[in-house]
Amino acid sequence: MKNKEIKQQARLQLKGQWGTAALFTLLFSSIYYLIPLIIEVNLSGGWSAWLNKPSDEMDGPAASTFIITLVLLPLYIGYLWTFLSVIRTGEKINVSSLFQAFSEISTYVKILGAYLVMMVYLILWSLLLLIPGIIKAFSYSQTYFVLKDHPGIGINAAIKKSRQLMDGYKWKFFVLQLSFLGWGILCVLSLGIGFFWLAPYMSTSYAAFYNDRVKNYKRD
Repeated sequence: MKNKEIKQQARLQLKGQWGTAALFTLLFSSIYYLIPLIIEVNLSGGWSAWLNKPSDEMDGPAASTFIITLVLLPLYIGYLWTFLSVIRTGEKINVSSLFQAFSEISTYVKILGAYLVMMVYLILWSLLLLIPGIIKAFSYSQTYFVLKDHPGIGINAAIKKSRQLMDGYKWKFFVLQLSFLGWGILCVLSLGIGFFWLAPYMSTSYAAFYNDRVKNYKRD
């Protein structure tokens, strides 16, 4: 499918669920972004101390935020997986699906492991030059979806599968992401409120991209 058709499919599958998707995104954002921020601010000594802290300073509160965000990473994966189900079956969005990646300890550990392994690989590639690191980031972009479809697969095998799916399609995925830039600017102008609708639209489109790649990869 062309990117235009991918986005059209995303809008079609979200039809009748836009409001629910926005509330779902609000819940996710409140847990994944707001809670770590509040903890960091409190550990920093309040809003004033936090705001006056040098941006390049990595202290205890900032480190704690990173750790908490890492612990909550499966929540983000559950968010992505929810929209994969929306694309494939038109499944109704519900709160419980946000926590699906926490259902089994093996899934939880594998997601954290995949994140850390990919970070190491990306850092090593970026040591060569920035561009190779960016290219590899696109190569690894489908890893979490692969883990959803293949729960028993190993971390490196999932990364390899993602690389195979993205072979020759990294530019297409980049263009798909870039196509949301205008909407992103409008969301900023709406004081960020629009992101509660844009995030589900983007996530569903990315899920549709993955689903299309899987179908065509099997066909190839």
